[in-house]
Amino acid sequence: MTSQPRDSYDVVVVGSGIGGLCCAAMLALYDNKVAVFESHTHPGGAAHGFSIEKDGLKFQFDTGPSFFSGLNPDLPPKSSNPLRTVLDAIDEQVECIPYSSFGLLFPEGEFVHTPEFDADVLSQFGNAQAEWKSLMKFMEPLAATVAALPTAALRGDIGVIKSAAPFLPKLILNPQPWNNLLLTQPYSEVLKQAGVRNTFLKNWIDLLCFCLSGLPASGTISAEMAMMMGEFYEPDAVMDCPRSGAKSIVDALVRGLEKNGGDIFCRSHVDKIEIDVRGQAVGIILHKNGQRIRAKKAVVSNMSVWDLLKSGIVDRKHFPAWFLEDREDTPVGKSFMHLHVGFKASREELAKLQAHYMFMKDWSLGVEAADNAVLLSIPSVHDESLAPAGFGVLHAYLPATEDFATWEGLDRKSKEYQQLKESRSSYLWSTIEKVIPDIRERVIVSRVGTPLTHQRFLRRYKGSYGPAIKAGEASFPFPGTPVKGLLLCGDSCFPGIGVPAVAGSGLLAANSVSLDSLDAQIDVLRKFRLRQSSSLIRKQ
Repeated sequence: MTSQPRDSYDVVVVGSGIGGLCCAAMLALYDNKVAVFESHTHPGGAAHGFSIEKDGLKFQFDTGPSFFSGLNPDLPPKSSNPLRTVLDAIDEQVECIPYSSFGLLFPEGEFVHTPEFDADVLSQFGNAQAEWKSLMKFMEPLAATVAALPTAALRGDIGVIKSAAPFLPKLILNPQPWNNLLLTQPYSEVLKQAGVRNTFLKNWIDLLCFCLSGLPASGTISAEMAMMMGEFYEPDAVMDCPRSGAKSIVDALVRGLEKNGGDIFCRSHVDKIEIDVRGQAVGIILHKNGQRIRAKKAVVSNMSVWDLLKSGIVDRKHFPAWFLEDREDTPVGKSFMHLHVGFKASREELAKLQAHYMFMKDWSLGVEAADNAVLLSIPSVHDESLAPAGFGVLHAYLPATEDFATWEGLDRKSKEYQQLKESRSSYLWSTIEKVIPDIRERVIVSRVGTPLTHQRFLRRYKGSYGPAIKAGEASFPFPGTPVKGLLLCGDSCFPGIGVPAVAGSGLLAANSVSLDSLDAQIDVLRKFRLRQSSSLIRKQ
């Protein structure tokens, strides 16, 4: 990484989450001089990793996302996967360990999810298997529509007419074009039209939606599910365990940024985004030395919409009242409880486990209820590099069901805070014990993360997972703002919350900075089409 920033760049990106890094990497590929400024000691935002050492033993943990698909460089890419699109565009790879199963711990029993999920599991629940097959058939044209228009072809300006033109025929020739309107609706509407009524199946889909978007099917946009279903439930579908954790994805994006001339600066908190008298974003001011960095074309914020507008980093007078009211009314998703554990386990013991488990205590409470759904990741099942021989790591968390109000105002050094951490993490411990009954006897290191941890280390407003924008009630805004030269990326401005959504937002923001990127964008799209054609020929 470069030690000192220049006085000016074409584009400055504030924040190095997956969205900010994807945006910056693409801008550098488009021949812009670009720099990313990050407050934290490491890039990656919620995807950065951390390590704990004890008695000469080192354990490597992911802080956030753990479910990945479509990243394996040994498998053909899908144009609907924005992160893979960016990695391919910047010619960077993430080494992945493929796997095809994970565990389900439900009130009805314990199951293993595989590509034969319908035959192995759904067949046990009345007409669930038949309804699932009908749903998959119903989803085919929707998935085809999502795949027909790559995220890489989108822009936030008039140039989209040219960049999207080669892909429009596939959209027009869709045998059921009226169904495309469903892509903007809640996924519950798709389930209704597909005739899904089985209780177990509806519960399962609610949980899937919640893991992807932080909302049940009634609030998850159908386009997001169409993309996921296409990757998750194909006959040869696999999931990807990035070797060395999500950090390897961050490292690949940083490599792509730097090899194309971009810079990234950590421990570089931005105090101000400067907007001049013309109402145009022209640069930033750094906290540590007051240095002004000029942005000739644009400033891109990878902050959440609340942190951007409420932290004082921008002068609110430059935004019209309607914009402030609209964005500040964005519903705030809940936060997390995390439990990271380094523990004793032989390779033989780990091999008997699944790398992921979804736990649900009581469907009747709803997937959004506190102390109900738990996600458990044990990446050491596949990746031996995360812990010393004879040990493993795991990460259990409450997925966006923890209320920030419970923690607000607590002193992190207080006895009350420590007691609350112990109390609120007990449900996570008890869930882990369902998979590893003697986990407490095996523990070498453990760390509990709270909404205050999210707020502090990720600089997230109220430690939030992201916006809880319900499909059908409101729509995600795109990267533009009323301030010329100020664009947004991240989970506040693209459908969904998880990795695909933030990667897509970064790609879209990069394409929308200025029209002079249009030729470079079209060249990237041309190379993708050639690659896909070659892949189809090899298959034949």
